[in-house]
Amino acid sequence: MQQLLPSCRRPRSSDSWEIVMSKQQMAEPLGVYLNDHLTGAFGGTALARRMADTHADSQRAADLRGLAMEVRRDRDDLVRIMNRLGVPVHRYRTWLGLAGERVGRLKPNGTLLRRSPLSDLVELEALRAGVEGKAALWHALRAIADDDPRLDPDQLDRLAERAREQASTLSRWHRVVSAEVLSRPRC
Repeated sequence: MQQLLPSCRRPRSSDSWEIVMSKQQMAEPLGVYLNDHLTGAFGGTALARRMADTHADSQRAADLRGLAMEVRRDRDDLVRIMNRLGVPVHRYRTWLGLAGERVGRLKPNGTLLRRSPLSDLVELEALRAGVEGKAALWHALRAIADDDPRLDPDQLDRLAERAREQASTLSRWHRVVSAEVLSRPRC
């Protein structure tokens, strides 16, 4: 393996390898990774906003509106981080995220002309998966922040904590909606 990737790997000990990459070698995977997350962030922002609008007069709506604002701020923070890292934002990817959210509305959910109660459960799960992915992003960036002065470790810690709080809110609502939707008797 050392012969295949002499510039990327060096032996750390007799039985393990350490990956050593220059900033230039890291730039491409980092750019792809960040743009992948940005795609999801645009879709997640649209989904959170639409979910909040669906429940206009409830505590769930208030929580979802707050979550939608936080998800949008997280997306904007990601763009600023990408700019600091010199990673170009691929605009077509933002449209893919928005398109993905809209295609997700077409899921078969047992009804054709109206919104199914099952939609709430499935959308909460999708948003929760996105928030957990976002938390993983902040943790991944935190893993390199001590060696990259363009990254702010404290900011990444705050973003990871906010994602944890968002996941907690979504988990709470997931339990409520699961009980509402799945325990209903079928007619």
